[in-house]
Amino acid sequence: MKPLRFATVGDNCIDRFQPPLSQSLVGGNAVNVAVQLSRMGHVAYYFGAVGRDADGVRTRRLLQNNGVTLDHLQERPGITAYTDIDVLPSGERLISYEDFGVCAGYAPDDAEVAVLKTFDHVHIGWMDDGGALRRRLVAVGVSLSQDISVNANPDDLGVTGLAIAFASAGPDEVAAERIAAELLAQGARVAVVTRGSKGSVATDGIIRVEAGIRPVAVVDTTGAGDSFIAAFLAAHVAGKPLPACLEAGRDWAAETCTHVGGFPQEPLSF
Repeated sequence: MKPLRFATVGDNCIDRFQPPLSQSLVGGNAVNVAVQLSRMGHVAYYFGAVGRDADGVRTRRLLQNNGVTLDHLQERPGITAYTDIDVLPSGERLISYEDFGVCAGYAPDDAEVAVLKTFDHVHIGWMDDGGALRRRLVAVGVSLSQDISVNANPDDLGVTGLAIAFASAGPDEVAAERIAAELLAQGARVAVVTRGSKGSVATDGIIRVEAGIRPVAVVDTTGAGDSFIAAFLAAHVAGKPLPACLEAGRDWAAETCTHVGGFPQEPLSF
């Protein structure tokens, strides 16, 4: 099958796992999705911003090592974004602090928007642009998706015109159905909601399908949702039916749970 051309836009960050792990990894929704698409053999471009610091160098190097094209990675004055993650005795991860660094205020310029219009599909992660990029790309018919679960500000949560809107509901199946219905009502063509241990559901308003999880020996769930998105997108853009898209997402997410971080990399200790 001919590789598809994807672009991801938005967040990157350094995930800093607090003691007792005391390790950091490169992550972020848009970065993780780009890396996983590249690992599947597709063409993946990342559009975003890093600081002119060691974390920015580290992020650039890991993306390059994983085959992601960085022609449109901006370097801006300031720090690369980071997220502090507390590790509970149960193994659960909780975000305790986020600094979006130079990701805050990032937006592709007009020339980059013109480039984004040429891809088979564009995925948006966290952005604080009030939905401006989404509206520009939707207006010219670009196939577009976004993960609304990584955006907290209501101003950035519009889904009108998205080919696919992704969200997370945790294991609450009732909430998942409500969220899916709301996403369709707000203008998304397909709604996909992950439900943690309960699997996932997808609907276009006519067809509704669901998939369970693939049991694995879980090492770390960080980035599993991003891997799910990447595999779902690859299958969907290739024209596969919704059940096959959910199964692809399920299987790729399960594989991600077997290693530390959103994609295979060597953690740094601190």
